[in-house]
Amino acid sequence: MPKAYYRLLEELQAVDFVLVELNLYLDTHPQDLNALKQYNRFAQERKKIAGEFESRFGPLQHFGHSYSRFPWKWVEPPWPWQV
Repeated sequence: MPKAYYRLLEELQAVDFVLVELNLYLDTHPQDLNALKQYNRFAQERKKIAGEFESRFGPLQHFGHSYSRFPWKWVEPPWPWQV
């Protein structure tokens, strides 16, 4: 796999970590506008990174959450959760 594959997956993992932490924080602090702004900013960043990854390397999620180019890409390992 090219270096960009691993770089983008690492960026996604970092952003996902931030989103999980902010989600947990917002569950107990729903009125924190700054945290909500951060959450939305990172959610937008995640969409951007995921979109770049999927356009270059194929889908990240199944069951309709990600598109697949032709031919069907789920048969081509490694899958994101395997690396």
